[in-house]
Amino acid sequence: MFVDRDFCDFSQEIGLASLGASDEDVLKLARCYWHSVEFGLCRGEDGTHKAYGAGLLSSFGELEYSCKERSQDEPYGTGEDDMPLRPVIKSWDPAVAAAQDFPITTYQPVYFLAESLQDAKLKMRKYCEDLP
Repeated sequence: MFVDRDFCDFSQEIGLASLGASDEDVLKLARCYWHSVEFGLCRGEDGTHKAYGAGLLSSFGELEYSCKERSQDEPYGTGEDDMPLRPVIKSWDPAVAAAQDFPITTYQPVYFLAESLQDAKLKMRKYCEDLP
C-alpha cells in the first residue's frame, strides 16, 4: 500500500498530527489509524467494498467477513461464538472513528468505508487541521 501516494500521504497525516498532540488527541489519532490503516475499507470502482487495511489484508477470514456482499435482510446480532453475524459499515468520518472503540482479539464489529483513498486522505487532513 505504501506505493500508493494517497495512502502514503494519509498515513503521514496521522503521524504528523501526533507530534506534540495531547494524550487525548493521540488516542483519537490511534483510533483513526486502527479504523483505516489497519482495518479500513474503500469503495471499489464496481461499488463493492475493498480492503486497504493491513489487518484485514493479513486475515483471510476477516477479509471475507468485512467485504462479503450481504442482503439488507441479513440479521445483525451475534452467533453462538459471540462473534457478530455481520459488521456495521460506517462512512469514513475521522471524528466518528476517533470515538469508536475496537476489540483487538476478535473480528471488528464496525468498519469504516471511504469512497476512495483520496477521500480518506482529504477527510483525515481536514480532521487533523481542526485538532488543537
